[in-house]
Amino acid sequence: MKTARIISKVLFFMFLIFDIAVFGAIFYLGDLVGADFKIKKGDTLNINSPLPVTAVYNGTELSSRHTESENSYFKVDLKMFGIIPFSTANVQIVDQMHVVVLGKPFGMKLYTKGVLVVDITAVPTEEDTKNPAKEGGIEVGDYILSVNSKKISTNEDLLYLIENSRGEEMQFKILRNGKELTLYLTPVISKETGKYKLGIWVRDSSAGIGTLTFYSPTTNIICGLGHGVCDEDTGEILNLESGEIVSAEIYDIVTGQKGNAGQLKGRLTTEVLGEIALNCEGGVYSKATESFDLSTLTEIALKSEIKNGKAQILCTTDGKTPKLYDCKISLKKGNFNSKTQNLLVEVTDTRLLEATGGIVQGLSGSPLLQNGKLIGAVTHVLIDDPTKGYGIFAENMLENAQSIFNNVGTGVPDCPQKEAS
Repeated sequence: MKTARIISKVLFFMFLIFDIAVFGAIFYLGDLVGADFKIKKGDTLNINSPLPVTAVYNGTELSSRHTESENSYFKVDLKMFGIIPFSTANVQIVDQMHVVVLGKPFGMKLYTKGVLVVDITAVPTEEDTKNPAKEGGIEVGDYILSVNSKKISTNEDLLYLIENSRGEEMQFKILRNGKELTLYLTPVISKETGKYKLGIWVRDSSAGIGTLTFYSPTTNIICGLGHGVCDEDTGEILNLESGEIVSAEIYDIVTGQKGNAGQLKGRLTTEVLGEIALNCEGGVYSKATESFDLSTLTEIALKSEIKNGKAQILCTTDGKTPKLYDCKISLKKGNFNSKTQNLLVEVTDTRLLEATGGIVQGLSGSPLLQNGKLIGAVTHVLIDDPTKGYGIFAENMLENAQSIFNNVGTGVPDCPQKEAS
């Protein structure tokens, strides 16, 4: 009897350990495996996972779906070892996706929707110090759209209206967190300048250098950078009114070092490549105004096709001509559920390491290729180790390009600040 109880307890703890292991694996896979996939017509869904995962549709493996028409959508059950269900996923049948891979430097000229408030300061007057902007409810990160019903497009627009306000209350239309608000502010005379002020520092435009990733002939969209252009003071992605991208030429490099990101230095040319349509966390996207050579189209690899290991970076470190360099990539944990940081990238090519120290500012957007297919683009450098950085899936960038083609999108970047009032 005693022996039976011992065996019973052992079995209980064995089953308990088994259950814990199964539930742990389920949570692990749920974080690792994504919820949205694309597959080409005739292919099965291959899921990058350390444990066997099977996609099941109506009781059968996904391999039976190869006859579905392109752009069709359906849901599948994801099962560990083909037995234990742990999640569901959306699957889309797609045609092969081809783009023109670029790797060339480009310049950005961007203009915000309204003017962005980057700082608020007190104004010294003859009586005391006042802070009319703060008292009126203005916050850093607000976009000033209009004053007294007059549209504000530049720093100068705002400065002129405030200095000629005669100290009267002014109606401000602002954009804050996507919502328009109405505020009322009353300027005061500055003791230092003798002019009316509100104590607002604003920015109306931005410029910078990056790398173009690809041109999509099906959408006529050029994309680059792989991450959004943010204001250097607020850290927020800049709201776009208009902008353009132009070609650029690299003339110098500041080598990256541990704790100090390097950068490419470039000159902007007068050759306009496109009008900026979207600035978002996945990069900068422009409607092309120039034609591109379509003779060397490259296929975009689906997420499920990407493997840990050797890859290549296409980038420009001198002049305008891109070159291929060796690197290693690995899929980040939870990469399929992220729209931005999907890959870990390590530069291994001694030529690029000697030239730049690794990944530097300006290389953002550099295409990543594996087995002849475009898999993604470089986005960020790891400050503690400039030989390494992050990358975004090319598939995600193409989705953003498609959203613009379908008339969906918003956004834009950063420039020297100027006191407007």
